[in-house]
Parts: sequence; C-alpha cells; structure tokens
Amino acid sequence: MNEPHWPNDERPRERLLAHGAESLSDAELLAIFLRTGTAGMPVMAMARHLIEEFSSLRGLMTASRRQFCQVKGLGTAKYAQVQAAMEMARRVMDEPLRQGDPLRSPADTRRFLTSRLATYPHEVFAGLFLDNRHRVIQYRELFRGTIDGAAVYPREVVRQALEDNAAAVIFAHNHPSGVAEPSQADISLTRRLKEALGLVDIRVLDHMVIGHGEVISLAERGLM
Repeated sequence: MNEPHWPNDERPRERLLAHGAESLSDAELLAIFLRTGTAGMPVMAMARHLIEEFSSLRGLMTASRRQFCQVKGLGTAKYAQVQAAMEMARRVMDEPLRQGDPLRSPADTRRFLTSRLATYPHEVFAGLFLDNRHRVIQYRELFRGTIDGAAVYPREVVRQALEDNAAAVIFAHNHPSGVAEPSQADISLTRRLKEALGLVDIRVLDHMVIGHGEVISLAERGLM
C-alpha cells in the first residue's frame, strides 16, 4: 500500500517520532490514523474538517456508527478501526484493576472507571465489587438510562452484591453532559444504596461521578 504523501510543512508522523505523540494536535493525531484524505481534500484538511464536524476529537471517537459512517470519507472499516483502538485503550487502562487484584490507589480506580464510562452517550450506573481485602471480584454495568431513584433499584444491587460474595462496592456513573458535579438525586441514591447494603454488611466505599476529564468522589466530598 502506498504511503500517504504529506506536504513538507505537515508531517505529523515525523513530528510524533521526533517529539512524541503528546506534541501533536488532535487534528495531527487523527490525520495519522486516517492515513489518506479524499479527492480534493488532503488528509490534514480532512482531519480538521472532521473535528469541526463532530465538535471535538472525542465527539468523533464516540459517535454512533450511523453518525460516523454518513460522513464522506469515513465508513464501516474506519468505524471498526476506531472501536478497536478505543477498546485497546480501555484494556490498557484496565490493567491495574484486573480481576483478583487489590485496589492500589484512588487514582487507579478513577482511571479504570473513566476508561469504562466516560465515552458513553447515555448514563450508565456501574459497580466495582470487592472482597474484604479490596481485591476486585467483578466490574458490572448495572443500569442504563437516566440515573435517578426510579431507574436504579437497591434490591437488584443488593442481590448482585450477594451473588458476587462482595464485602464492599464502589459505585460510579457518568454524566454524558460532561459536567461531573453530583446532583441531589445522586446523593440521595447513594445514601439509599449505602443503607440497603449495610443491612447485609456490605460497605459502600464511594460513588464516583464521571465527566469529561473530571471525576468527583462523593466520599471525598463528605456526601455519603
């Protein structure tokens, strides 16, 4: 396959090799991923156009298959590439919290939950179930949709925790708006779950709200 031709002043691959990936702009990283442009649109121009079309690199990477494939120059093959790249990134982020490993730090927990939840276009409520030494038993996505008292059922959470033989749990959910600030409903739900699980001697260690580049811990805020 022919290598893409870069103008002399736009060679992001060479800049990456010389200065590291972190030195590149979003458009330059995307251009390396796309490799080629379309008729009448060089790859760098196409990368800039796509980021503008989807409002951000994140918007492009998390677009639905329909949204992604209806854009000229993209298609199912590139959509599959994006999904594979994102899943590889998630698995790398998951390494510190593999099943059976103890929680090493709050930072590891935040990175893991962010890698799992931050890119969903809808709200997902999840639990990280732990044994009495805070080793990971299982990560489970429990509920989807609007997270409020009507959508999350404490009875089902207790049943799952008992089935997993958990001694403790860390809850998390995402805010697709990107704003991680917990709502009053989040705080109320956390307290209800803590009370329900306390009846069967399972501790709720935290509830983290995942935004875009931000994670807020209700435990650290003293809201539990």
